[in-house]
Amino acid sequence: MSGTPVIEASDSDGDLMARVAGGDAAAFDRLAARHMRRAVALAQRLTGNPSDADEIAQDAFLRVWQHAARWDAGRSAFTTWLYRIVVNLAIDRGRRPGWSPLEEAGDPADDAPDALARIAARQTADQVNRALAALPDRQRAAVVLFHQEGLSLRQAAEVLAMSEGAFASLLARARAALKAALAGELGAGETVA
Repeated sequence: MSGTPVIEASDSDGDLMARVAGGDAAAFDRLAARHMRRAVALAQRLTGNPSDADEIAQDAFLRVWQHAARWDAGRSAFTTWLYRIVVNLAIDRGRRPGWSPLEEAGDPADDAPDALARIAARQTADQVNRALAALPDRQRAAVVLFHQEGLSLRQAAEVLAMSEGAFASLLARARAALKAALAGELGAGETVA
């Protein structure tokens, strides 16, 4: 144990990545434990499929392990680099034909007292998710990163490898497309009984 560096919970992502680049599996485990949940959540928001999200997050961390030496702390934060990997993998996964999610089969009836309110909320969420899924890949990624993940304009722009101005324009187009899609869906007469 004398030759193994001790990993402290307070070690920064940069410290851990330096160790991962040197092949330190314990540092990699700590880094994955720290960020896996967020990577899965981001992938699920982008794909809408929990199974795909788990696979994407695992693949992202495999790439972190394999390419740790490529990460440059001077260019971006580790989380920005990780998010870029997750976004790219999710976009690639979306381009491949696949199975429909099990969730599309529907849910069994819910007899709970507030079932009507949950149905209304679910229908609204489904409308938003359909409108979000219909956006082009980069617009969807912009909305998810900025509004659902809470990244700043600068951070989200870094993840998508674009300037802040270009990201702001992409986000504005995505919001306008979502607004139009949702207005069209609500105007089509879909109401909650």
